Amino acid sequence: MDKNNIESVPFLAGVMGHPISHSKSPKLHNYWLSKYKINGHYIPLSITTDKLKNSIKSLIDLGFKGVNITIPHKTNVLSLADSVTDRAALIGAANTLYFSKSGTVHADNTDGYGFIQNIIDVIPNYDFYDKTALIYGAGGSARAIASALISNGMKEVGITNRTRSKAQIISESLGAKVSVVDWRTAPETVAEIDIIINATSMGMVGQPEFSQPISRAKKTALVVDIVYNPSVTSLLKQAEQLKLQTVDGVGMLINQAVPGFEHWFQKTPVIDDDIRRLIVD
Repeated sequence: MDKNNIESVPFLAGVMGHPISHSKSPKLHNYWLSKYKINGHYIPLSITTDKLKNSIKSLIDLGFKGVNITIPHKTNVLSLADSVTDRAALIGAANTLYFSKSGTVHADNTDGYGFIQNIIDVIPNYDFYDKTALIYGAGGSARAIASALISNGMKEVGITNRTRSKAQIISESLGAKVSVVDWRTAPETVAEIDIIINATSMGMVGQPEFSQPISRAKKTALVVDIVYNPSVTSLLKQAEQLKLQTVDGVGMLINQAVPGFEHWFQKTPVIDDDIRRLIVD
């Protein structure tokens, strides 16, 4: 094979999950590939759990640079990786895999990074130091967000979940600054909170609306919803009626994708209004 043919081989990456049709990642990454005129493809891959290990090996053999990981594989992939970042190990889940030329698998979790960067994009001078947060939900996203908030100087992070034991697991694994808030008393607890966060599927298209009232929130509270479809959720509507500052989930989705794209395609993408409109439409 001559040099020109070698150079024309496209960069390959994708997103693995099951189901996969809900993922906005292909639209996002392929927009950037087109914008920057990069010879590459980002492919949705519907992979069941029983085929996960062999699929990763096959992708490496096919020359893939890596993949994003979505439900239900975020936890399982850690055991298949040759190395895991500290933040992915702490969170107990990975959403990004990098494949080396030698065939090794490196696992990372960029959800927390995406969450923090999203807030900074909307409120450039936002200071996390010594503030309090309340996170609704106790899944992988909640764990990633709690970890990122503590790393950015938050004084205390509360976790509230219908199944209290799941919140307790996160609290015990992340240390003294992360506590459990009873689901039934959360509406009263928000009165003391600086950042109110929905990290559940409540409010997502096809799911029940956000069920918890935040009417007691203080006027300076920031309300963040990681749900991005729709971009204006029932929680954010509730916050807007209370004249509270809000941040939607679209920016988190975009920001968490940046490290992977940068690594796989050797280009740092710029986040602009065009990419936001693409995701929302």
